[in-house]
Amino acid sequence: MPSAAAATAGTVSLGKLTVNRLGYGAMRITGKGIWGPPADRDAAIATLRRAVELGVNFIDTADSYGPNVSEELIAEALYPYPADLVVATKGGWQRLGPGQWIHNASPNHLRESVEGCLKRLRLDRIPVYQLHVPDPAVSFDASMEALAELRTQGKVQYVALSNVTLEHLERARKIVPIVSVQNRYSFADREWDYLLDHCEKLGIAFIPWAPLGQNRQAYDLLIRIAGELSATPMQVALAWLLSRSRIMLPIPGTSSVAHVEENIASASLKLPEDLFQEISDFEAPPAVLR
Repeated sequence: MPSAAAATAGTVSLGKLTVNRLGYGAMRITGKGIWGPPADRDAAIATLRRAVELGVNFIDTADSYGPNVSEELIAEALYPYPADLVVATKGGWQRLGPGQWIHNASPNHLRESVEGCLKRLRLDRIPVYQLHVPDPAVSFDASMEALAELRTQGKVQYVALSNVTLEHLERARKIVPIVSVQNRYSFADREWDYLLDHCEKLGIAFIPWAPLGQNRQAYDLLIRIAGELSATPMQVALAWLLSRSRIMLPIPGTSSVAHVEENIASASLKLPEDLFQEISDFEAPPAVLR
């Protein structure tokens, strides 16, 4: 399937910002365990630049990716940024080592996180700042009030959420406008269908992560359909997401130029209705308790 620009997928709104509906997730440009620098720094830089060349104008990252490494690489590769590029980052996790994450969404930590993100990304204001995950040891309202304050101060343009429930979203909206929700979602993992539908009614962008899911039978289905369409399984998974909702904003991540080209080409892959329905009707088998 030939390469295609991200703009082919259409656009979605984040407040008054408009971005192409196929973004890029910058978690995988760090080292193993999402820790430290990448094994191939030049490849990471080239991948970021190629994504933007292909029309990606929404890049998702977080201060915990590395930590700090992903944001630093984005600035190194892309600063000064194209006028239409939206960099969204997150705070609320801290890192102890490879593969190790601990909660910290205290107001003080979030304020420190925003200051660090501004410096590393070389920005005067973060376009979209997401609470990475609610902290069970901190009042959710206190976390959101801190982000609302940062927005009032002009350090954050828009506030967003990640890894939340519908209740979190509605509580947050009473404190500050929310422009997007980022949760795990794929055709084989639709726990958050009801939240996606709620976001659609509100006009809030939904950013799915883990677009392939973790189900072998689901992957076998993608392989078969990909063969019928002369595409790849990832392209089929992304095309289904784009067809599922007008407010869907997938952010497939990779540290490979070839893979970023492959992913962005999915913007032009149109699923026939029967195949879209077959994928939509997939039901994962029940888990076996042991």
